[in-house]
Amino acid sequence: MNLYDLLEDYFVDGEDSVRTLITWFLNPVMEFEALQQSGADTYERNDSRNVQRNGYRKRSLTTRHRTLELLKPQLREIPFQTQVFERYSRTEKALANAIMESYLQGVSTRKIKHIISQLGIENVSASRVSRITQELDEKVREFISKPIEQGIKYLLVDATYFNIRDSARYTNKALFVVAGVRKDGYMEILGARIADGEDAMFREDLFTDLKKRGLRGVEMIISDGHKGLQRAVTTSFPGSSWQMCHVHLIRAVLKTIPKKHQKEVAEKIKEAMEDPLQLSKVVEYLGERKLNKAIETLARFHFGTHNCQAFPKEHCRKIRTTNILECVNRELKRRSKVIGAFPNEEALLRLSVSILIDINEEWITGNRYLNMED
Repeated sequence: MNLYDLLEDYFVDGEDSVRTLITWFLNPVMEFEALQQSGADTYERNDSRNVQRNGYRKRSLTTRHRTLELLKPQLREIPFQTQVFERYSRTEKALANAIMESYLQGVSTRKIKHIISQLGIENVSASRVSRITQELDEKVREFISKPIEQGIKYLLVDATYFNIRDSARYTNKALFVVAGVRKDGYMEILGARIADGEDAMFREDLFTDLKKRGLRGVEMIISDGHKGLQRAVTTSFPGSSWQMCHVHLIRAVLKTIPKKHQKEVAEKIKEAMEDPLQLSKVVEYLGERKLNKAIETLARFHFGTHNCQAFPKEHCRKIRTTNILECVNRELKRRSKVIGAFPNEEALLRLSVSILIDINEEWITGNRYLNMED
């Protein structure tokens, strides 16, 4: 169908033709994005090609003109990145819903009103919020309760913090995100949960829920070093190892020492993370400068600093930190910063899980995170 046919249909059957027109426009937009990312057109061979095209995958896109069926290009070496779904995704709906909830609860500041105007939100009513909330809650429940079908070899846990409005006050609560490297090498987001604190009982409940959904085969858990986690890991995953995230370890040590020593200490710890024999030299260096708190911090996490080295070298490089979840957390912060404080826990979970669904889809349809044949 060409543009003239589309325009003719538009005046005859507006609603259906608008959907066709948007589809006709968005597919070439993604094609252009794929061209930029691959360095060449489909089937074209030239020296500037960076990655190989890998066909298309059908992807549904929900808009106010109902659901569109689009053809999303696929790349072999890297995940295909597109602005199309970020703009029209369920995430936008969750974000708008959180803002509308804030508005209805009386947080009608100038900033909120401006955001509502910028997003083009009209008819802010309790019935509209309720309708969208019900739809989003169903998506959230489906995602965080879905069966874990594949075995998970490595489990990663990290938390980030958000302000949540509780009556007349604001509280800071942790959102835990759990991801796993599957037996086939793909990374998958397994769950998300909000907590007031980071006590061991909460983590045990989180792990128990994952196991009920089918989590099995875990050989190592990678996380930061908050108190209680080791006990939760020991209780929930007997026979598995715990790996202290190297980035979090360095941060924890540097907090205990004067700024003038931080750069050199950081370099020495990085060397020791590669070679366990170097750790005694780091302790000796810290002792000479009477940096006893730093020594205590290293000692507290010593048993979990090199466990990744029991696995293939290429695996160890990627499972010695929770950097991939740190990237996820930054994305959660970036895409929710316009809100400031969420009106309630449910609004935080709706938006966060909507974003996590998008990220997870890119992970499981993109490149393998690890080569499990190593």
